[in-house]
Amino acid sequence: MDENLHSPQRRLIELRMEHADLDDLIDRNPLDRGSDDLTLRRLKKRRLLLRDQIARLESQVDPPEPA
Repeated sequence: MDENLHSPQRRLIELRMEHADLDDLIDRNPLDRGSDDLTLRRLKKRRLLLRDQIARLESQVDPPEPA
């Protein structure tokens, strides 16, 4: 049970969920009148970082087949 909590697959799910949450937040942000450009840039930077982490983890979990 404990090994499932720290498995790469679980981490991948958590990263995807966080990425989806940021997508939603960024999409709604321009609608907020009090939105801050710096905050929006930080959210987008975090989203890119998450995308890179997801890609790296996906390649570890399911490595590409040799040609």
